[in-house]
Amino acid sequence: LQVSAVSAVEYARNAALYHLLPDLAITCDGPVHSVALFSKRPLEDLTGCTVLLSASSRTSVLLLELLCRHRWKIAPQFATARAEAPDLTTLAALPHEAVLVIGDAALHLSTQSAYPLRIDLGEEWKAWTGLPFVFAVWAARRDAPAGGVRVIHGRLLQSRAWGLEHLDELAAAAARNTGVAESVCRAYLGDLDYALSYRHLAGLTDFFRRLAQDGLVPDGSLSFISAA
Repeated sequence: LQVSAVSAVEYARNAALYHLLPDLAITCDGPVHSVALFSKRPLEDLTGCTVLLSASSRTSVLLLELLCRHRWKIAPQFATARAEAPDLTTLAALPHEAVLVIGDAALHLSTQSAYPLRIDLGEEWKAWTGLPFVFAVWAARRDAPAGGVRVIHGRLLQSRAWGLEHLDELAAAAARNTGVAESVCRAYLGDLDYALSYRHLAGLTDFFRRLAQDGLVPDGSLSFISAA
């Protein structure tokens, strides 16, 4: 692949390989809905307790670790487990007090009562920092042809504009494909942000700074494709 959406952590760990595509990302400025910690007990009681982590999103996992360590001041025991939609029924068989769930599975689980406490990680980041959170960015490999990358960038911006004009249609299709209620899909797609403005960049660099301080990613800088 020469151009792709990649997780924020993938970019942070391998920034020397990539140029970012301007004004494109998967972000939230408050609740994200699809990345949540579901807990059987209050947050302050989770120190020493088992918290299951999804293997599907390293960015969400590291965000949770930062929140536990620096915002909530708790030290749970983390264990990796699959927590996607087909496997939600198996969670009950695994010993745990809380679980990080992402994607469709988080939207499904939000309508169930197995966990009294649901913590939206996007909402917690916003309350902590006052900034948006960037889950993923669009990036091009540095050896990709610049002209082709700029063409793809323009097409992606057009695609985003079309999607934002057809959110009701997309929500209906998502509901048919996932079994999640259409109203939930519409709220989810409408609350996500797909830009990479100065405020988003401030949130992204703050996330990277906090990760670097904990030794989880190298200290680096952002690099964008040229507009020429």
